[in-house]
Amino acid sequence: MTTTVDPENSAAKTTRPEDERIEGTVFTPRQVGMLKIAVVVMGILLLAGFAAVIAGLIYQASKVGKKVPAEATVAAPPPDPVAMERAASSALQALSIPGDGEVVSMSLDGQRLALYVRSREEAEIVVVDLTTGKVVSRVKIDKDAPPAQ
Repeated sequence: MTTTVDPENSAAKTTRPEDERIEGTVFTPRQVGMLKIAVVVMGILLLAGFAAVIAGLIYQASKVGKKVPAEATVAAPPPDPVAMERAASSALQALSIPGDGEVVSMSLDGQRLALYVRSREEAEIVVVDLTTGKVVSRVKIDKDAPPAQ
């Protein structure tokens, strides 16, 4: 007795619908479904993130004009009148510069003031301590000296 096997109906040729590839892609219908779900979930997460950022901006902007409660602030001590008078009396009253000299620029750094003074013959940088009113240093600038190496 001989049996014939129909090649079109053989078990080796039969495929399940979920294993079939979609024409023109390498994806199965199940994989495409999973991709759709992932895209929707990620889109929702993006929208939620944007909403959180906008809510944070609105929250921070609403706090801008509000005052802090009085007990939360640290009050600065009142100024000492004796120290202020001493500082005012020791303030720089005059700075000697050459007759044709001029202050070209100045720079403030904390309690120090640096003045760039230039005349026809020389140039110098004068550093003044603003708390004591005294000249801390004078740095002469030699125009004819070779540059330091």
